[in-house]
Amino acid sequence: MGASILRLFFHDCFVNGCDGSILLDDTSSFTGEKNANPNRNSARGFDVIDNIKTAVEKACPGVVSCADILAIAARDSVVLLGGPSWNVKLGRRDSTTASQSQANNDIPGPTSSLSQLSSRFSALGLSSTDLVALSGGHTIGQARCTTFRSRIYSNSSNIESSFARTRQSNCPNTSGTGDNNLAPLDFTPTSFDNNYYKNLVQNKGLLQSDQVLFNGGSTDSVVQNYANAPARFLSDFAAAMVKMGDIAPLTGSNGQIRKNCRMVN
Repeated sequence: MGASILRLFFHDCFVNGCDGSILLDDTSSFTGEKNANPNRNSARGFDVIDNIKTAVEKACPGVVSCADILAIAARDSVVLLGGPSWNVKLGRRDSTTASQSQANNDIPGPTSSLSQLSSRFSALGLSSTDLVALSGGHTIGQARCTTFRSRIYSNSSNIESSFARTRQSNCPNTSGTGDNNLAPLDFTPTSFDNNYYKNLVQNKGLLQSDQVLFNGGSTDSVVQNYANAPARFLSDFAAAMVKMGDIAPLTGSNGQIRKNCRMVN
């Protein structure tokens, strides 16, 4: 579940900041972000956050926001899978709103180009090094066939042919067939390591938005550096996670401390 929790935090922060908006359920009068295209049928781990919130509320009611719980759970997920630790800044408050349209527009998709990724990260104050480091979160977890089908059947020069054939075996070319079949994002999907970058150097990135980071462009040297120097990747990833956690937090009297992460008070 660790990769899914990390992804929840990323998808939360990229839509109006790290405010717990992704955790809100849809109601008859409220449209949340869970059914936005980047989240529908793939975002998961909400029950894990609920369980943590229940325990925290029992110990100190009304003090710790869902946004902070998600930030801490993302860090601990990385640590439990063998990755680095970092000091999570605390004091975020929870949003009382969400935006499905912004989730659709602001979360980079799996077919994004390097320029699309760079401009989206830059708009949030994240550098190209942060982009490459944070993309390394794909060293854990799996992706659905529907997100990488176009790449493995593309006959592109930037995908290694035997790798493409291997992935085709579990992801049929026909849309609607096997859409939710899973493939690991790198060859060690439960270990937080630098194999993601080693894969990119060999043209074995699963998603187009992964391989564009090493495709003759401005980020090639950073990918190569992380492939050769795992310690550098781990320290840059930790620093970039702190920066991402700083995106537009609600503080002071803005927002609220939700009692239930799924609904506003």
